[in-house]
Amino acid sequence: MAVLATSAQAACIAVPAGDLVSSGHLQLSINPTLPPLQFVDETGKMKGMNVDLAEEIGKRLCLKVDLLRMDFPAMVPALNAGRFDGINTGMFWTEARSKSMYTVPYAMSTIDVIADPSQKATLNDVKGLAGHSVGVEADSYQEKWLRERAKEITDAGGKPLDIHAFPTASDMLAALRAGQFDFAALPSYTGAAVVKSKRAKLVLGGQGGTPTTMAFRKKAVAEAVAKAMDDMMQDGSYAKLMDRYGMTKINTPHITLVGSGPA
Repeated sequence: MAVLATSAQAACIAVPAGDLVSSGHLQLSINPTLPPLQFVDETGKMKGMNVDLAEEIGKRLCLKVDLLRMDFPAMVPALNAGRFDGINTGMFWTEARSKSMYTVPYAMSTIDVIADPSQKATLNDVKGLAGHSVGVEADSYQEKWLRERAKEITDAGGKPLDIHAFPTASDMLAALRAGQFDFAALPSYTGAAVVKSKRAKLVLGGQGGTPTTMAFRKKAVAEAVAKAMDDMMQDGSYAKLMDRYGMTKINTPHITLVGSGPA
């Protein structure tokens, strides 16, 4: 038994216990309102690609994974306050985020603009959003992207956008169905799932492409998670997981920590 225990321990990717909020645990925030990345099924159980990914990472680090549910706007302040180890919620990578947290990009995504199936308006390009109302998840990459496009439109003399920001994607989709605005901007993986379920129709896809990332408060934890995911990439389990959920693989030969992290 001692030999087996030693062998199992040797297979673990080491994480300094002092860099974890709770020894023996990897605590990650998640907002389960973005299928197929993370969602709650009819039994109340969390499921999705990021749930499965976190479980596999935990096995390779020999840590128990705790997924802590919260709305996205609260995540970065809570991470900086040391309430948990990392963010695992399908967050888009940006250079600014890579300087304030230790980021590990692992997939690719774009932004989809969707509408209620009854909506008759169509879009040929982003400029077509001029004069329309658009829903979006608050403090998200897609909100930043949308506000940048809104400024470009008004700077060019176009009509302003009326942007409605919501704490969660679920709140935003409920408001879309209630007719509170014309369009909604979502990560493409969630947009595709919503369209497939016939709860919305796609009016403009493939906008603002960027990697999806996990983010961490401690560099050593980020490096260990990156090593676990890179091992998954090299042994083929990463590709199987991405394909199972229809996700786009990151276009790099290795998964690594990207960016300088906090100064």
